[in-house]
Formats: sequence, C-alpha cells, structure tokens
Amino acid sequence: MRTEYKLYQKDLKVALENSLGINQLAGKSVLVTGATGTIGSFLVDEFLMFNQLHDKKISIYATSRNLKRLRETFHNESTSQLHFVEFDNLNPVRFNFKVDYIIHNAGSSSPKAFNQNPIGTIMGNVTSTYNLLQYADQSNVKRFLYVSSGEVYGQDKMASQGFSEGHTGHVEPLSERSCYPNSKRLCETLCAAFAEKRLINVGVVRPCHTFGPKITNNDNRAHAQFLKAALFKDSITLKSSGKQLRSYCYIADCAAGIVTVLLNGEKNSAYNIANPDAVTTIRNFAETTARIAGKKVDYINAEPNKNDSPIQHQVLDPSRLQSLGWHSHFTLATGIEHTLKIMQQERDRNAGRLKETSL
Repeated sequence: MRTEYKLYQKDLKVALENSLGINQLAGKSVLVTGATGTIGSFLVDEFLMFNQLHDKKISIYATSRNLKRLRETFHNESTSQLHFVEFDNLNPVRFNFKVDYIIHNAGSSSPKAFNQNPIGTIMGNVTSTYNLLQYADQSNVKRFLYVSSGEVYGQDKMASQGFSEGHTGHVEPLSERSCYPNSKRLCETLCAAFAEKRLINVGVVRPCHTFGPKITNNDNRAHAQFLKAALFKDSITLKSSGKQLRSYCYIADCAAGIVTVLLNGEKNSAYNIANPDAVTTIRNFAETTARIAGKKVDYINAEPNKNDSPIQHQVLDPSRLQSLGWHSHFTLATGIEHTLKIMQQERDRNAGRLKETSL
C-alpha cells in the first residue's frame, strides 16, 4: 500500500468506515483471490490499512497466478500479516495453511479474453471456484464469498428500479461472448450446491461496473480504456454510440459492500453492489472522464463486433445491500477524479524511479 498517496489513504479509510462489521476480522485470516486486480488489490490494501489502525491484526493471504505481479502490486510488502500465494486457478488447491474467510475474486472480466479465449474463461471461472469450494469444505471456513457479476442478469431491458437479485434474464447460450455471464451463473450454482450438500456458509455479491486506480494492463473494458486514455493519450476514443446504460461504482464503495456482505449477508444469498447515484451511459462516462482530465473525446462509429456486449441496459438495484446499512459515498465524478489523480501519482512515482535508475 502506497502510504505516501494521501488521497488513496483517505479513500481506504472511507471504505473501512463503511465496511460494516469489519472488526469481526481482527485476529482472523482472509484469503483474497485475484489480488492484483482492481477489486482484489483494493481489498488487500483496505485490510492492511485496518492493521495499521488496530492492535489485533488481520492475516491476509493474497493470491495471483504470478508471484512477480503480487510483488509489483504491493511493492514487496510481504510481511507477517500479508502473505503472497502463487495460485493457478486450474490446479487443485494445495495450500499449507487454513483461513477463516475466503473472498473469491479471481477470474477474467476482460472482453478481450472473452474473444480470444472463451474456453479458458469458462474453465478458469468454474474450475477455480470448484477447487476453492473444496478447500473451504476441508478447512471449515467461516464464510466463502463469491464475487460474481451484474452480467448474470443477461440481455433483458432493465426494470424501472434496476435488476433486483431475484431477476433471471436471458443469456444466449450459443454465443461465445456468453462464456463470461454463463460461467458466472454456473459458479453461483456451484456455491449453492456446496451450501446445500456440504453445509458451507456461502454468499454471492454481484458488482456492477467497478472502476478505480489499479487498472491492469490487460483490462480493455470501455471505462478502463477511457481512464487510461485520459492519462496517457491526447484524447479519449468512443467507438460506438455509447447509449448503453450502466450502473457504475467507485472501488472504495464496492470494496465496502463486499466486506459488508462477507460479515453481515445472509447465507446462500446474493447482493448487488451498485451506486444508485452513478447510473449513466457509456458515452457520458467517457465525456465526464474527458472533462475532468482536460481532454477531448473522438467519436468513431465502429462496426459492431460479434464479441461486443449485447447488454444495452445493466442497472442494478442495491436495495438489499442498503438494508444491511451500506450506502455509497462517491459520486461518479468524484470517483473518476480520484482514480485519475491516484493513477497520475503512481505514474509520476514510476517515472521518478526510472530517472533514478538511469543516473
């Protein structure tokens, strides 16, 4: 965790304050898979912030397929409280430790991966979830939380208040683009089966379009491309009409929702994570990002691609999560502004390191 980034520290503290019941994790151990991604990395940093502020610490096990990426993401901060675990999703779990809680966040959410490797997307999601559920069963974990996706609601037009957790929409089975939402659906069913047959305490969260400063290089989702372009290019390119309507959520709000459900959610239940005040079109997200960054938007009407998302309306109803006491703290514009500022600080820091190396 980069403690010199005061804005990032502030956002971590906001997440901590809104992570209801997080004190229950003091003295416990938590496994976070996919720890180098946008969501996983913030969760690990939030738990590290908790440890800075409390005497009784959380033991954090952060996993990735690549140990080098873990070290780069957390700047070699492996300590007695933060353990790096190299874990290939396709292999059976052979951990030599036990944990109290699991937040299973690993899995590709990149449209590029859906296009290039739909089989790998399916098998990575399903196999890793099965292996971890087996480990959870054998280790008697207190709770297993699966991070699913708002894409499970499919291609229906949104309800007046957005999709609630009981909605079951259509996902075209004979489309390779469906590798992601259908594998997420199957993983949720796997969780339900383990809850029923193995009596594991499981929960599911369904985040909407979550954004934040730790964007991976291979993340080519629309909002990630806009944010990276705002920082590294002269303009932001919008390759469609951008009329698709989406729920967005800044990472600090999303992470707080995940922890809140981990510690307060009902068994074998799903919870949407979305900011009701950050519902907008893809076009407006691009234009808002450009305005904050002082850049322009280039509008290009590219030909539709078979791997483009068929989902025109993806608005989630967070009422069930709000009933636990959670609420959002960041507007769309504030979240984008914080994301760009923190990314710029990291960029400047890396440039400074390169300059020092060349001297």
